Amino acid sequence: MTVRKNQASLTADEKRRFVAAVLELKRSGRYDEFVTTHNAFIVADTDNGERTGHRSPSFLPWHRRFLLDFESALQQVDASVALPYWDWSTDRTARASLWAPDFLGGTGRSLDGRVMDGPFAASTGNWTINVRVDGRTYLRRALGSGGRQLPTPAEVESVLAMQTYDMAPWNSGSDGFRNHLEGWRGVNLHNRVHVWVGGQMATGVSPNDPVFWLHHAYVDKLWADWQRRHPGSAYLPAAGTPNVVDLNDTMKPWNDVRPADLLDHTPHYTFDAA
Repeated sequence: MTVRKNQASLTADEKRRFVAAVLELKRSGRYDEFVTTHNAFIVADTDNGERTGHRSPSFLPWHRRFLLDFESALQQVDASVALPYWDWSTDRTARASLWAPDFLGGTGRSLDGRVMDGPFAASTGNWTINVRVDGRTYLRRALGSGGRQLPTPAEVESVLAMQTYDMAPWNSGSDGFRNHLEGWRGVNLHNRVHVWVGGQMATGVSPNDPVFWLHHAYVDKLWADWQRRHPGSAYLPAAGTPNVVDLNDTMKPWNDVRPADLLDHTPHYTFDAA
């Protein structure tokens, strides 16, 4: 069984294996396919039209499947690798261990945001940004730029306490757990982290930064935590809702999975006790 661990508790060997598997997916071209898929849904998902990966109830199951596909690709390279998660409510600074040179590398330089250290720096020659929103081909970050702060444990707790999964209008204007976690309303959890990292993470091609996977693995864990806390609160909407993915609708780009199939993560992986 795959166990997803807090990145802060990874051993040096686990970090090395994760990085090596990510780099191999990049070398083979498979990594960029994930970036392309994510960007296509960012562009297509709109508040008033069809929406699947973002601004919608299926934000959480869509990304759960997306992460499962990526984790499976990693494990085809190295069966020992699992996706770690980044608890950004605890590891809240640019000095946290995940930004060290032996793992993801640090923030970008002030001149142009270019990441200068770690395995994904442009200077290694292993991480050219091919699926991009502009002409820059290097990984960029601006950790905490503009004085931004990552979410606090109290802010996370306030969202986990919400009883209802989602509600009309089923978009970025909705109240409920999903939208407050996604970050269009309230204390803004998920969206704020993307902006705090900056660079490609603040765009539709956010998976170009490998921290994307650690961020979303934690968002996924928060969904699992919320489900345990509110066992009587179901995925909504159930049926007959235009432009969004109901409980038993199939999700694009897959034709074989529904939100109902992804409500329980435990057949696929568990989380550590951290």
